[in-house]
Amino acid sequence: MRRHFLRLIDGHRRKNALHRMTEGEQDCTRIISWNLLRRTGATVHDVIALIEAEKPDILLMQEATAEIDVLPDLVGGFYARAPLPGRIHGPACWSLTPFARAPRACTIPSGAMVKRHAQIIDYGAFSLANVHLSHGQVLNRRQLRRIAALLHAPCAILGDFNLVGPTMVPGFRDVGPKAPTHRMVDMVPLRIDRCLVEGMTCLNARVLPVFASDHRPISVSLRPDIRVLAAVAS
Repeated sequence: MRRHFLRLIDGHRRKNALHRMTEGEQDCTRIISWNLLRRTGATVHDVIALIEAEKPDILLMQEATAEIDVLPDLVGGFYARAPLPGRIHGPACWSLTPFARAPRACTIPSGAMVKRHAQIIDYGAFSLANVHLSHGQVLNRRQLRRIAALLHAPCAILGDFNLVGPTMVPGFRDVGPKAPTHRMVDMVPLRIDRCLVEGMTCLNARVLPVFASDHRPISVSLRPDIRVLAAVAS
């Protein structure tokens, strides 16, 4: 199965290699976000196959279980997971380089059934929020606004938004790939895995092929805007 995945994704990588070089993506931070579908979806070996094939700087995961905790032992890097209250799964992040400080879980407005939080990751030059939002279309927009208030530009919010249509978060731009990332009840294609940025430029965004989860990973190459960095430094 892992070999099949590598064959699928190798052709996708070759197709985009020239574009990445000409756009200067080598100067960016490459981030992949993927909802693993907890127990029945992607395993730690599928995650390793993705890292080996795509070589991201940062991998953000949603619905990650304790099985994924062995990831840094198998591939190196730095890792943190934040299970949702009362659940076996939650957001997790893997990074090729150290975090500026330990990732933290920040409470966001939650529905009656599932208590949720966002994983906030600080790299010094920029920060990220790894999210798995509620299905309610009013509630998940409230959650996004709360998360946006926790961040300072340059920053990005990535993950499973469970959101259809515009995000309506002032100051942030939706720069993620436009292709569908999930099929509701295996029929209706939806673009619910998103990337919002403030004070960052996206040089490449694409949906990756996948077989192990009901979500396809999204890949973005981000670079902090020079003017924003200069303003923060001053």
